Amino acid sequence: MNLVERAKNILVTPKTEWDAIAADATPTQGLIVGYVLPLAAVAAVAAFIGQVLVGVSIGSLGTMKIGLVAGLVGLIFSLVMAVAMVFLIGFIADALAPTFGGQKNMNQAVKVAAYSFTPVWVVGVLNIIPLLGILVALAGLYAIYLLYLGLPRLMKAPQEKAAGYTAVVVLASIVIWVVVAAISTLVMAPFMGAAAMMGARSGSQVTFDRDSPMGKLEDFSKRMEEAGRKVEAAQKSGDADKQMEAALGAFSTALSGGKTVEPVPVDALKPFVPDKFAGLSRADIRTERSGVSGLMVARAEADYAEGDKRIELEVTDTGGAAGLLGMAAWLGFEGEKEDSNRRESTRKEGTRVVHEEVDKRAGRSQYAVVLASRYVVSAKGNAELAALKSAVNGLDLAKLEALK
Repeated sequence: MNLVERAKNILVTPKTEWDAIAADATPTQGLIVGYVLPLAAVAAVAAFIGQVLVGVSIGSLGTMKIGLVAGLVGLIFSLVMAVAMVFLIGFIADALAPTFGGQKNMNQAVKVAAYSFTPVWVVGVLNIIPLLGILVALAGLYAIYLLYLGLPRLMKAPQEKAAGYTAVVVLASIVIWVVVAAISTLVMAPFMGAAAMMGARSGSQVTFDRDSPMGKLEDFSKRMEEAGRKVEAAQKSGDADKQMEAALGAFSTALSGGKTVEPVPVDALKPFVPDKFAGLSRADIRTERSGVSGLMVARAEADYAEGDKRIELEVTDTGGAAGLLGMAAWLGFEGEKEDSNRRESTRKEGTRVVHEEVDKRAGRSQYAVVLASRYVVSAKGNAELAALKSAVNGLDLAKLEALK
């Protein structure tokens, strides 16, 4: 497989190139090492140069650049996520194949995902000039078209079902990407920073207190290593079903922070969205408990209204993703920023994490609190921040924290 020739052909003559790809016997490992990583590295290095050396112009304030260490962490993380997204989209395409009249084949599914990403990585070279980065998003539209062409050819799905097949795969991928983006923002950067500090002392044996932030990160790392060994064993077995199960298990471990938590029944959350909130009457209430095994989430939300005042209250049990909130709490995430339009802050108050936002233009505010590294209570609307804070703290938060 010639990387340059393959990339050019999939971009210029995709219809005929997908047929060649379908017959290509390149193993998955060869595809990742010989195609995905080199192209993803081009985009990642370009972004590194653009963010660290060139910088982003912010008008009269000058040019903003990120630090060298932060840039390197971002570069490495981009490469890791490029490979992860190829496999995740491959898993989705493989799992959905029978639903759309196709044939399950994990190797072919990974090919579809990998080659469909080609325009994003190629155009990613424009990241060297950060202001042109928006064009990478446009390349994503062409990537969807490539996916549409490739799914029926490689997964043996009827052409008339290609549009639906593509739509479901893309929607599922977007959901995963939103989750991954949130995780990377809240968790991965400091986690990788911590890992780097640990790596700097790899020549010595370091022991951390089990309940300390580093101790919990160390425990999480061990769980991820165990999940990785299961994936490796499944790959050696040659059983596609076991491979998918092991990989999804590893993904579940990553999202859950290394522990499995089942959310409470939605009925247990209903008392925390009362008939009256912040002096307003409840106009509507909605409950939901959804997800997949090991990654379930429960939610109760309500709308409150009176005159032109509107407030939305949401109480969520993050369940399977509770470990991520726990990691955020362990690492002590705090921050504050303000400009002429908006003010927001995140801080720890004892064992709780509090987030506040005020939109100075629209007059909207939000107050949210994370309890027991698991439950999230959020109130937002066109009300004063102080009123939202008082109303949220007027709920029986201690009782919510104690739910199991």
